Amino acid sequence: MKKLFSLLVISLFWFSAQAQTTAEIPAETTLPTLQNNNNLEDLQDYDVNELPWHARRFKFTAGAFFPLNNTQVQVGRNSTDTATEIDLEDDLGFSKSSVSFLSTFEWRISRRSRLGFEYFNLDRNSSKTLERDITFGDHTYNIDARITAFFNVQIARIAYGYAFLSKPKYEAGLLIGSHVMFVDLGLRLEGEGQSVEYRDSFNFTAPLPDVGVWGEFVLGERFGLYVNANYLAVKIDNIDGRILSYNLSLLYNVHKNFSLTAGYTGLNFKIDTVRERLNGYLKWGYNGPTLTAAYTFGNHVKLYKH
Repeated sequence: MKKLFSLLVISLFWFSAQAQTTAEIPAETTLPTLQNNNNLEDLQDYDVNELPWHARRFKFTAGAFFPLNNTQVQVGRNSTDTATEIDLEDDLGFSKSSVSFLSTFEWRISRRSRLGFEYFNLDRNSSKTLERDITFGDHTYNIDARITAFFNVQIARIAYGYAFLSKPKYEAGLLIGSHVMFVDLGLRLEGEGQSVEYRDSFNFTAPLPDVGVWGEFVLGERFGLYVNANYLAVKIDNIDGRILSYNLSLLYNVHKNFSLTAGYTGLNFKIDTVRERLNGYLKWGYNGPTLTAAYTFGNHVKLYKH
């Protein structure tokens, strides 16, 4: 305790001496130093409301998505329960990795309100010799049969966002929207010689509403960060679905209104649907990096510190 008290006394005398030394420095010497410090601060300072990429009325992005897929499907006749649950990657030879196109458009209606549109497209094909019997649609595809398969998906989304926090360097709020899936999948048996080929396909459109949260942050004069997450489980008519999605992206402003973004996106669906003759089950998850270009235009939406 005495040692601690002595240390505090010594520290107090040292700080006093330093303060006295600083006070004795001539004004001519300190003034240029202060001016230089102010100049450095001016160089590092920027008006967030005037950044060319931030808080503009409109923003358009387009680029590539590199997802890893994990897909299970089951399609059978309504009158039977003999359909096989199929893993597209393991059973039908689909590649887990793929490349697809995505684009978004955002309209900032006001300081707190925004409307966003997204589009995603992925077409996949495979060819494989079956290692087990598979019942899909109206037919059973036997072991050692040579089949080709396709799985084509388009996803469109519209979402409204409201910012409960709206500051020049950060915004955060709630999202409400809907993913609409257009799914087309099928199998075809490749015949040999004069043998008859046959195929089965199943397609459906599934609107899946979702709610979520989002945040947008200015990290520097050229850097920004955007995050969002969405979830909902719902049953609409003959479609029973669940959706979970998330996105994290880092923006770098290259020049004026043009920026590049690198991110990581994930989307997980689980859908049961009944058609006139067939019923289908789809469980599909994909996640991976994205690389896009962003262009902003229109007037700035004014953001306030208070």
